[in-house]
This record gives sequence, C-alpha cells and structure tokens, in this order.
Amino acid sequence: MSLSRRDFLKTSGALIVTFSLAPESVLAQRLDGASSNQLDGWLAVNGDGTVTAYTGKCELGHGLYTAQTQLIAEELSVSFNRVKLIQCDTALTPDQGTTSGAQSHPTNFNQGALALAGATAREALLEMASTRLGVAVDQLTVKDGVISGKADASKKVSYAELVGGKKFNLTLNTRAKRKNPSDWTVLGTPVPRIEIPAMATGEFEYVHNVRVPGMLHGQVVRPPAYGSTVMSVDQNSVRDLFGNVKVVVKKNFVGVVAEKPWQAMQAANKLKVTWTPGAGLPKQSEFHDYLRNKKPARDTYAVNSKDVDEKIAQAAKVINATYHYPYQMHGSFGTSCAVADVQSGKATVYSPTQAVYPLRSTLAMLLGIPQENVHVIFKMGSGCYGINGADTVSYDAALLSQAVGKPVRVQLTRKDEMAWENYGLAFVIDERAGIDKDGTIIAWHHESWSPTLGGRPGPNSPGNVVTGLIAGFEPAPFAARSPAPDPANFANNNNAVPSYVAGAVNGRGGGTGKIRSERVLTHDVQSPFFTGPLRSPARLQNTFAHESFLDEIAAEVKTDPVEYRLRHLSDPRLIEVVKAAAKAANWEPRSSPRAAARRTGVATGRGISCVLYEGDNGYCAVVAEVDVNQDTGRISVKRLVIANDVGPISNPDGLRNQLEGGALHGVSRTLNEEVTWDDQKVTSIDWRTYRPLPVGADIPKIETVLINRPDARATGAGETAVTVVGAAIGNAVFDATGVRLRQVPFTPERVKAELAKRI
Repeated sequence: MSLSRRDFLKTSGALIVTFSLAPESVLAQRLDGASSNQLDGWLAVNGDGTVTAYTGKCELGHGLYTAQTQLIAEELSVSFNRVKLIQCDTALTPDQGTTSGAQSHPTNFNQGALALAGATAREALLEMASTRLGVAVDQLTVKDGVISGKADASKKVSYAELVGGKKFNLTLNTRAKRKNPSDWTVLGTPVPRIEIPAMATGEFEYVHNVRVPGMLHGQVVRPPAYGSTVMSVDQNSVRDLFGNVKVVVKKNFVGVVAEKPWQAMQAANKLKVTWTPGAGLPKQSEFHDYLRNKKPARDTYAVNSKDVDEKIAQAAKVINATYHYPYQMHGSFGTSCAVADVQSGKATVYSPTQAVYPLRSTLAMLLGIPQENVHVIFKMGSGCYGINGADTVSYDAALLSQAVGKPVRVQLTRKDEMAWENYGLAFVIDERAGIDKDGTIIAWHHESWSPTLGGRPGPNSPGNVVTGLIAGFEPAPFAARSPAPDPANFANNNNAVPSYVAGAVNGRGGGTGKIRSERVLTHDVQSPFFTGPLRSPARLQNTFAHESFLDEIAAEVKTDPVEYRLRHLSDPRLIEVVKAAAKAANWEPRSSPRAAARRTGVATGRGISCVLYEGDNGYCAVVAEVDVNQDTGRISVKRLVIANDVGPISNPDGLRNQLEGGALHGVSRTLNEEVTWDDQKVTSIDWRTYRPLPVGADIPKIETVLINRPDARATGAGETAVTVVGAAIGNAVFDATGVRLRQVPFTPERVKAELAKRI
C-alpha cells in the first residue's frame, strides 16, 4: 500500500496483532508491500538477532502458526522463541491466497516459499560468514543464530552482526538446500501451541475484542425468507430509539448503526421493513429427488474407461446402492465478527477471513474504491474449517462503516449466522459394481448429484458472499468459480474416484487401486442455499459412499472388510495405513455382520474406512467400535483408532490434535448434524434446532498411529480423519446389527426405522 508509517498507524487504530508485532524498523520497510519472490518479503533478521517472518497462511485453530514458526526456526538454525511470525496482513505479508483445503502446511513446507526463504537466508548468511571469517562454507556450523568454524570455534559471527536490521536484497533461491530431517532439532518435536496460554488466561485478542477510537456498533436485518427483496424501510420506526445513529439500505442489504451493541440489536429488532414474499424452497423430505431431477449446471466424467457397461453385463453378480448426505453447517460456537473503518476513500478491515487478499479485492468492488486503498488485517475469530460468516460479516461492517463514515463493529446474532451460512454440500450418490465368480470387483460406476460449491470472496465478484449478493452483486459464473477438470491430467481432488480403481497413470493424483473398468460421473446442480467449503467438502460425502459400498460388497461375498480392501488397493502407503489401523485396533478377521448378532438390547460392532485425501494429500484409515441400542436407536461410538501418514511430521502433538479433532467432528456430523427448512426459510437457527455433538456427550477413546516419512513430501492433516469417520461408523453399525445406514445423519429415529425393516 502507498501509505506512510504514520498514516498506517493512524488508520489502524489500536492495533495489537494477535501473536506479535513486527519490529518498528521492519514495519516501516514493509509498508511498500511484500514481494513473493524476494527473500525480504518473507523474513528479516533484526538487530537483536531475533527473526521476523511473514506468512500468508493464517492460524484458524489448527496449530499452523506454531508449525510455521517451527519451520522458520529449523531452517535458520535459531531457537524457536527467537522467531516472531506475522500472518495475513495485506500491508505486511505476501499473497498466498486462501488458508484452506489442508494445503497450507504443504504449501510452505514442500520447498515452498516459507521453507525456501529460511533455506535461502541460511545459505546466504553462511556465505557472508565465510567471507568475513575466511573459512570455507563447508567448514562452518550454525547454532542458535551464531555461525562458527568447525575446527576453530573462536571464529564466529552472529546473524545480527552480519545482517541485523538490514535487507538481504536477494531473490529466493530455488536451489537452496533444505536441512536434512536427521538434523532437525525444532521440527519433529511436540512444541506446544504458542497462543494457548493467552487463550486460557483470557488475554488473547480475538477479532471480537478489537476496539478502535470512535467505534460504533452495527446489526444487520436479513430477509425473512430466501428470495425476499426490500419493498420499503420505515426509518421512523427507530428514529426515537436512544443511541440510534443511522439506518443503512443498499439494494436488499439492510442494517442499523448505533452507539452501543445492545442499542443496535434493539434497533434491528424494531426496524419496520416490508419485504416481498420469498421465492419458495423445495420440500426437504423430497430434496434428494430434487437434486437428482434438477438440470445440472455441469456434468463431468472424472474417469471413464468406456467399458463399464460391458464389464457389468459380464459380471457374476451386480450390486447397487444409493447414499444420501444432508446440508450441514459450520456452526462455529462463537458468531462471526469484524471491525471496519471506511473513511475518505480508504478502508481498514479487521477480519477473521481465511483469505485476506481475495477479501481485499472484493471489498474494493463492494465499496467502490481502489484496491490499493483497502487494508485487511487478519484477526482470529471462531474456529472454522471452511466458510462460516467471516467474510459476510466483514462485508456487513464495511458497508455500515462507509455509510456513517466511522469505524463500525458487527457481530452476527446466532440466527443471522446460522440461517444465512455457506452450508456444506448435500449429496445423492449412486454406486454400482460388478463382481466376478471369485468375488473380485471387475467394474465400478459412481454417479453423484450435488449443489455447486461457492461462498468465497471472488473471483471478480462480491456476489459469491451472502452480503455481496444481497447488496446487489451477481455471483461470478460457475465456470469461473469451479473450472472443469482436465481429463488428460487426472486429479482426484474431490475423492469422487474410489480408492479401489486404477484411475489415470499421469498427472496429479493417479489411481490407488486395481479395478480398471471405471466410470465416475458427477452432476453439479444449482443450490437453493448459499454453499461453501465445509471441512472436507465433497471428499467426505464421496468417501462415505465409497467406503460404505465397499463394505456392502465385502459382506455380499462374505469376506473380511480389511482383507477385501487390501485385495483391491495398489498404493503401498494407503495399504500401510489400513494395516496399521487394523493392527492397533486388534482387528478380528471375519466377515460382517457379526455371527448371531443380537436383535434387541445393545449390539457391538466394528468397521473400517480409508482414504488418500484428494488423491495425493494425506493417507488415513480409521477403525470405529460402536454400541447400538436397538431399543432406542441410539449409537454410541466407543473407540476410534486412526492411522495417518502425512509424510514428514512437523509436530506430533499438533498432528494428533488435528486427527482427534477431525474424528470428533466426523462423529458429530455423522450422528447429529442436518440443516432443516420449511417452504420459505431455514429453521435450524440455534443450538436447539441444529444439533452438533452436545456438551457432555460420550466421547470415544481415540488412539492414533502416526507413520513418519521424513523424506517424503508433506501432505495435509486437518481434513483426513473427518473424511473417513462416517463410513467407519456406518460399517460398524452394520457389523453389529446387520442393518445398513445409507443416509446421514444416523439419528435414533432413522436407526430404529431401519432396524424395523429387518426380516
């Protein structure tokens, strides 16, 4: 941004960056912008020998901030506590797009920018030291930011003496050599999360705690039904309310600004707005038929060997099944919040967004000001894997601030957050397979129908976000939001292709199985609701169907589910996690369901599920053990055993946290969660009407097996376990009862209904 340091500090108000501030000298330099190919855009050595690093990937509760700090400390050979990491600020940090998709750690670890910056700086500092000390580089060693001679330790120089407070003026060296994992002292260790002590003691500054001078408070008034538009707004209805500042209307966006939060809430509740009737919503009980029958926006073959029908016609037996998945919401425990200060054609926005640069570009369009005049500062909000109301509330605050010419803070109500969320995708999935006389699968057909995925800021339109659309912006075309895959470069990004088929042999992903007759057809359908990525978007739904169906086939041919998976898999790392999970769970080889299973009372079973997430982004298998109360229909998950392979493990405690948290999220989504609606509006608007795993619920025992591969490329961890839990639970229920559950969530009512169908 073209701002002086004085202007930056004036427009930022009372800024306290969540974890650390850049040193003053560095901060002054950074305001000219960060270049992604320049070393100085990624890190600086300060005069006191500490290191300030910059990242475009932000902490969302998943431990990334600590892992990135470990990465810089390791590559620079300095102690962990000497590194200060600045994250996601459009005036300070490089543009690394969006923090999402279990891609952030791999992006910075795999010879990516942050790791490369550390390696480039270390090699440059060694060269400087070699010149100053008169010692060859290969005869130098580094410890805690001090370079010394291997033969003569008295010859030494610190990083601070070499470059402290100065710029490197170097381009990132793509050939810089990374440290050997055998030499790691910081990476690979269970460093505690940096921010947890401040969170535990109430000192951590979330976006909800941001306060700037002269700040007012806003509330939004959302339409009463989907498709409703504003007919009139009676501003006199709130004119006499104490503290009321202004009513703001832009197209169908309506909001109020007041001096205090409670005053804004009162004004929003009392403001009289006349709306047109809603457009109407499809009947929920028939929604999966609605998806199947609606004209798709796009049909895509992920793979097609073109011989599936022929092979199935030759099969000794053909098996079919259909699986249903509901809309689900992020349901963050804290509602979304943002603070915006839009004055004199410039904007500063404190936001919990996962995408500061994309948000900056669309905020500029929303406000009608140049992009270079928008400054977005990430401040951590309520935890979220995907898109809760973070971007929406940032738009809300910006529009209200622009209207009143003062800083405005907006925190959504529970209803406004939940009724106007970017919901995780509903799915209908048909699976069909042919098996030969030996019980081996010879052909697999998969066909799915799901709403189109949207919700993030951009590209090129604020209309992808709830507030942007309501304020009159059209969404970007579907093709721009979700480009069609290239059939010549196979990529199993959505896990639409089962793990057991051969897939393609070229390009990203590739097949992981042995079945060569394969067809995967997906239909993208226009959604009646706002949608957005929810932890493991489409990957979870597809894997639920694939892994449930594989178990159904194994049961049909009376083969142990683990052995049947291994029979059809070819990827050695996926095979290893399956074997590791089974071994740790003391898996009993036998077919399902359990012989002489009880038909009343509590029945016990076990199930397994596995995935290579996104075709190349993390290997995971889980064994679930469940109790099923056949009288009440209640499922209790008693034990989960997770085997995971992410390549090199940067922080074992952090990895376990991701696996355990993802597993519990998977339990909640499998047993409880479903968005509900009537013919006009969403009706799951609070914790009574939307039911995540309740506080005080029985929590399963969770065991993890971590497979460390120091020499492999790093892959993601945050979305692997959640992807496989649903199918493992469903398979365990079948093992216990002989009943197959094909529709999520597995509520007691659904379980009892299926149990009643047993012969």
